[in-house]
Amino acid sequence: MLKDRIKELAANYLDDTIAIRRHLHAHPELSFKEYQTSEYVARQLQDIGVRFDKGIVETGLVAYVEGRNPEKKVISLRADLDALPIVEENDVPYKSQNEGVMHACGHDVHTSSLLGVIRILNTLRSEFEGTVKCIFQPGEERLPGGASLMIKEGVLENPAPELMFGQHVYPQLEAGKVGFRPGMYMASADEIYVTITGRGGHAALPHLNVDPVLISAHLLVALQQIVSRNAQPNVPTVLSFGKVTANGATNVIPEKVYLEGTFRTMDEEWRASAHEKMIKMGTQLVESMGGSCEFEIRKGYPFLVNDTELTTRAKDWATAYLGAENVVDLDLRMTAEDFAYFSQQLPACFYRLGISNKQLGINSGLHTSTFNIDEKSLETGMGLMAWMALNELRA
Repeated sequence: MLKDRIKELAANYLDDTIAIRRHLHAHPELSFKEYQTSEYVARQLQDIGVRFDKGIVETGLVAYVEGRNPEKKVISLRADLDALPIVEENDVPYKSQNEGVMHACGHDVHTSSLLGVIRILNTLRSEFEGTVKCIFQPGEERLPGGASLMIKEGVLENPAPELMFGQHVYPQLEAGKVGFRPGMYMASADEIYVTITGRGGHAALPHLNVDPVLISAHLLVALQQIVSRNAQPNVPTVLSFGKVTANGATNVIPEKVYLEGTFRTMDEEWRASAHEKMIKMGTQLVESMGGSCEFEIRKGYPFLVNDTELTTRAKDWATAYLGAENVVDLDLRMTAEDFAYFSQQLPACFYRLGISNKQLGINSGLHTSTFNIDEKSLETGMGLMAWMALNELRA
């Protein structure tokens, strides 16, 4: 059976895929600076013997696995290349060698897994008709998102894929399990930057000053009304501020206060309306208290929606491949992913790959300094993605 053949190949390629993952983990690079990573992936593709293009958005690559009748149907698979500005605290042989940079979001897993998928599909290329277009994308962690830039450079053309799969590590699931959610899955994400200017001076003489710290406190509370009194109850919405900078002292009222936050939701009309409301409220409230306000909203990734029919098929195939006990339903998430740009261009399925192993102490969350994976999950990651791709091209 084809399923058994894929499982056999995934097991055979596991050691090589682990070695690739460890190399990538030890040599992480930040968004849009993945130059050595890109060269390494290119060497791997050359060794496999598949055709590929490089230099898309500088560090991106696209590989092509062609079966019989390559033009009959084209589908796409995606992995991301970049790492995060985090100091790794894991004591492992493959610990990051680039101080202050770490694959704490699992992109090393996504890339090595996709290379494993390509090996499997290339071995089985006589078993399917069509082409699998494999995208290695830079800059997922930084606006404007590598996905949006690759789309602008034509990554969804020549040839144009009919659909796309992407996977992402998920510490909440044990290795060997995967999760799916059809329909709306992840939120849009916007960055908020506010500068409040007052008149600084001696803290003991507040009547001579315009206190931007006090104004900021009022503004932070007032802005929450945008969510609590304006958002529809059925539209998930989050407004959070994670950075407040006021460089005064115990006896010094500063001239300026800087706020940084995020706004996330799952409705584009409400998203635009909320932007207007925040800017209007911020400007008017600050001015009413004697200060001035620069309110900037940098529009980020759109919401991510999984095509219902494709995701339902994918879940069924995952059940057939892994067993029903290893396939779970996912909840909505207010986190964001620039795979969303792809999901708004063509039918897409973005699913989760379990990577934890509590018995081994591997259960740290994403974006933490101790994030790690049970490397056995790579076998699931490459095998399942290859299985789903082949089912799409054999349908």
